[in-house]
Amino acid sequence: MPNYKIDTYLKIIFFISSISIISAFSIEYLLGYQPCNLCLIQRIPYGLSIILIILNFFIKKNTQFIILLLILIFFFSFVISFYHFGIEQSYFEESPVCGVKNASELISKEDILNQLQDKTVNCKDVTFKIFGFSLATINVIISLFLIIMLSKIYKNYEKFKK
Repeated sequence: MPNYKIDTYLKIIFFISSISIISAFSIEYLLGYQPCNLCLIQRIPYGLSIILIILNFFIKKNTQFIILLLILIFFFSFVISFYHFGIEQSYFEESPVCGVKNASELISKEDILNQLQDKTVNCKDVTFKIFGFSLATINVIISLFLIIMLSKIYKNYEKFKK
């Protein structure tokens, strides 16, 4: 890993997170692919990382703590995307998160029938692929890469700080 300054690495992570969020919204709204509930949850870490990095560039304090938070955020991203990948590959059973939206609010049989008529995307269904990989698979790879990079920065903080 090159010996760039921490700000450079944070800019790279900001760029990766921004591209990930923009791509997800583009695939959904421009290309018309409906995301499943886990796909929506997988966007949260990227949004949080963007917010943290912006705050860090303005405040410029506690950068090491921000890096630790980013490690935890992308660990969460890795776990969720690995779980989603496992559901797609039938390694894991589907979660209630993948089911009917707002099931606790459904009261009558008409509500249930209306909900079933809505086209909710199943977490097991891969509706969009890039180079043969599902977006959950790509997210596993990106999250793992960012965890490793951030861990090296955190471990060698003083070296990258200069």
